[in-house]
Amino acid sequence: MNLIDQQKIRIGSCAWSFDDWRGVFYPHDLPESHWLQFYAQYFPTIEVDSTFHAAPAENSVRRWAEATPASFRFTCKLPRQITHICRLRDCATELNSFFRAIEPLGQKLQVILIQLPPSLTPDDGKQALRKFLVQLPRDLRFAIEFRHAGWHRPQFIRLLEKYRICWVWTDTTPLNERNLAPFEFLPCTADFVYLRLLGDYATKYDVDGGHVHRYGKLLWKREAALESWSLKIQRHFPDVRSVWAFAGNHFEGFAPETCQRLAQRLGFDLALPSQCQQAFSADTRSQLDLDL
Repeated sequence: MNLIDQQKIRIGSCAWSFDDWRGVFYPHDLPESHWLQFYAQYFPTIEVDSTFHAAPAENSVRRWAEATPASFRFTCKLPRQITHICRLRDCATELNSFFRAIEPLGQKLQVILIQLPPSLTPDDGKQALRKFLVQLPRDLRFAIEFRHAGWHRPQFIRLLEKYRICWVWTDTTPLNERNLAPFEFLPCTADFVYLRLLGDYATKYDVDGGHVHRYGKLLWKREAALESWSLKIQRHFPDVRSVWAFAGNHFEGFAPETCQRLAQRLGFDLALPSQCQQAFSADTRSQLDLDL
């Protein structure tokens, strides 16, 4: 892909605040308050996970905008209060509060991710979804992730096409199938592609809810999956305006390197801090202190 094509593709991580990245991505002594600004030196976009747990404070959102360059772009998850608690019903107040909260991102906000719970089936949620989509503002772009296979029907493809909402492509392939190319229901319902490489969440937590793994290096290489996804992106590339691809730590063990590996398959380099000849110097750290 040439340079112009690369401008249509943005690859980043699902969130940036991970203690496991300290010393392997973030410098050991870099304060957490500077992590986003450091991350944005290497990646052009981020999927904000924290907004799923609650609508963010307006001053926090303003700091995100100020900490990132003008070309940086955010996607934000819709709060779980809307998707998982209200299950898309009677949530106009919560929806409007969320939109107000993220308003300081301005043009840096590109997509809002609607992640539905696995328990929400078409039988239970079809009418709720139709009524919900009518409420969404037309000046924002949305992508929706269905986690129940019952939604994989032509009528819902047409519904998303009607409202120009992107059908999220998600890879949650089990670890024991990681060497297989994923077979997924992959409609293209908008003028952009939104891909989430999430991995096998069934092995993420132990019986007490703690994390099983540390996420500071590649643990499970998913070569066939990355190759398959890169081919799918390239196949749809001429027909869309943009491609958004986000990797979680649990996909291969270390999201920044997964992002780099996907970029390589798409024909361009995505450098990580450890590979940069210039170390994170005292001058750079001082500049961060001035900027924030």
